[in-house]
Amino acid sequence: MKSKADAQAWAQQITEHMAQTAGIQTDASTIDALFTPCTGRNGETASDDRYILMYSVKSTVPRAQHPDAVRKVRDMLAGEGLTVKSYRETVDGKPDALIDAFHPSSRYSATASTSGTADRMYLRVITPCLLPPPETSSPAS
Repeated sequence: MKSKADAQAWAQQITEHMAQTAGIQTDASTIDALFTPCTGRNGETASDDRYILMYSVKSTVPRAQHPDAVRKVRDMLAGEGLTVKSYRETVDGKPDALIDAFHPSSRYSATASTSGTADRMYLRVITPCLLPPPETSSPAS
């Protein structure tokens, strides 16, 4: 159980930790927090407000530094128990970096990657399906 505010704060902490590990600064104006309903295998949704959070933020980093940044993030994530699902430093000999990892018990994913053709890096966390806590009602007056 986690409120949307708590989930967003948690995702922000993870992306900030990734940025600090990589030695980069994030741009708060690029934060995107998208909450979507959980959907089952057959397209079903529960009526209890379960959600998934896709949280991302960007950073401006000289493209030549992208491979080093994702290497540092990869080592940190693996050291914290995440399983690396995808990793690359270059495409066609040019910096185009990606680390995509998954936490086996908490079931969240974390990604750091080159974003587009400029000097942008993209940091993202996707939560598993989370259930908000029950709303507390105020005492009757």
